[in-house]
Amino acid sequence: MTARAGRLRGFIAASVSSALLWPRLQLAAKAGLAAGLAFFIAPYMPGSAADYPYYAPLGALVAMYENVAGSMRQGIQTLVGLGLGIGLAYVLFVLGEPSPLTVAIVMAFGVILAGLPRIGSGRDWIPTAALLVLLVGGHNPDRFSFGYLLQMGVGVTVGIVVNLLVFPPLHFRAAALSLAELRLALARQLRDMAKALKESWPPEHEDWSRRSEELAGSARSVRLAVQKADASRRANPRRRLHPRDVDLDYRNLRDLERLTFHIQDMTQVLADIIWATDTPFVIPDEYTVPLADAMSAVGDVLRSIEESPEEQAALTEAAEAAVKDLTARIAAGEVATDAPSAAESILLSLHRVLRVVESAQA
Repeated sequence: MTARAGRLRGFIAASVSSALLWPRLQLAAKAGLAAGLAFFIAPYMPGSAADYPYYAPLGALVAMYENVAGSMRQGIQTLVGLGLGIGLAYVLFVLGEPSPLTVAIVMAFGVILAGLPRIGSGRDWIPTAALLVLLVGGHNPDRFSFGYLLQMGVGVTVGIVVNLLVFPPLHFRAAALSLAELRLALARQLRDMAKALKESWPPEHEDWSRRSEELAGSARSVRLAVQKADASRRANPRRRLHPRDVDLDYRNLRDLERLTFHIQDMTQVLADIIWATDTPFVIPDEYTVPLADAMSAVGDVLRSIEESPEEQAALTEAAEAAVKDLTARIAAGEVATDAPSAAESILLSLHRVLRVVESAQA
């Protein structure tokens, strides 16, 4: 089981890396295509707009986002920000020629307008557009503003269309692999703590005791991956060809976050018992081996999520039996120690982990 889990973990880690790398390469290729198309179309714009062709590929790059809905939102917000910035520059043209004072006023008002709600990425373009109109537009701001806004609009449109039609990304695979990787990381944590219980104390291996924040960070990363997958399906025509129950992903994510909390608690309890000098709790010697076996059994359950239902049911039954047997022993009061026992706390966390797994299987 351990060797197979190690191979599975290596496969998942490699798959996550490729799943994260490929969308970036795909986005880069589409950005290049959109910028080239926009620059090809730019000279055909009417009037003075044809004199500012370089703003079209800029607009295409601005609208190129990692998902279709985000591309549309970012493109529209950018155009709104440009419009506000150009309008601000026109209002301030009554102050005369560009000067340090007018530039300062434009920037100050631009920053104020950037605080408007729902502007999003367009907030950065408000002062930028106003400054460009004042300084680049020169004595003919109408001509520059028309060309600037039109070419950016063309580029944004091209970027959205390319992102919509050329393999719009679905980040389902990365989310699924991230969920599986976190589940295996939690199983490994239980296995390593079980080994520590069976070693002579203090244990030779202590890297498991420093993984609490790492597990929390992994849980946060998985949440971001699931949210990214959810966002990638919005306004995406490929979602009909590649259906996925993202609601189930969110349920699995919440379960894993609960599991992470319980396993973090076990990690902290066990680390304090072993190394903290001011902790009055102990784990009686009679409980260390059965508690370690229960931990290993629960870890096997987490690793078996992708296995057949029969194998998973057998492992779950074995883990429940190990937890119940130790619970009965502790309840019978077979040992007496001078210090309070922490075995009950760890055992309660194991019971909660199994309850989370069973609710997910139901």
